[in-house]
Amino acid sequence: MSDSPEISASTLSSRARTIVLVVALLNLAGCLVEAGIAAAIGSASLFADAADFLEDFLINILVVTALGWSLASRRKASYVLAGLILIPACSAIGMAIWKMVTHEPPEALTLSATAVGAMIINLVCALLLAQLRNAGNALTRGAWLAARNDVAANLLILAAGVVTMFWFSAWPDIVVGLVIGVINLRAANEVFEQARAEDPELEED
Repeated sequence: MSDSPEISASTLSSRARTIVLVVALLNLAGCLVEAGIAAAIGSASLFADAADFLEDFLINILVVTALGWSLASRRKASYVLAGLILIPACSAIGMAIWKMVTHEPPEALTLSATAVGAMIINLVCALLLAQLRNAGNALTRGAWLAARNDVAANLLILAAGVVTMFWFSAWPDIVVGLVIGVINLRAANEVFEQARAEDPELEED
């Protein structure tokens, strides 16, 4: 009977790594496609979301690598993860400021269509990672939070595209870019706080 828990834990760990690796590759593909479209149409919100895809790719690669580490090492990795989530936040704010200067709105139809495609990718990722969100550590929860937040961000980008069709202005794109930044700032704080909450377990080791 003593071997059963070890086999179960090993199976779960292998399954978790497979799920997270698939999610990482989906995010890398989303980043490359969305970054190209963002550059072509000059969209602050799409650029922020492309950076978000890159951040998610890095986060999930970190999770795949760190799942088998000790609690102390996972806690340190969680702090790195919280920092990675700040990447799209800073990118979104920087691009939004640039758009305030240029005042050039993106092409609305392309913006909306890209948001729908990105939302499908993020929804698949969120559904996959939902199986791991209660795994009990900040790393897997952080990956799920990032995917969940991305679905919300894509809905906002889609709304910005629709509004731009009727109101030809850069402001919908700017506002959504800023909102995406705030969403990721909050996610970074949540991951950081959960990593801190794991500290008492270290004392037990």
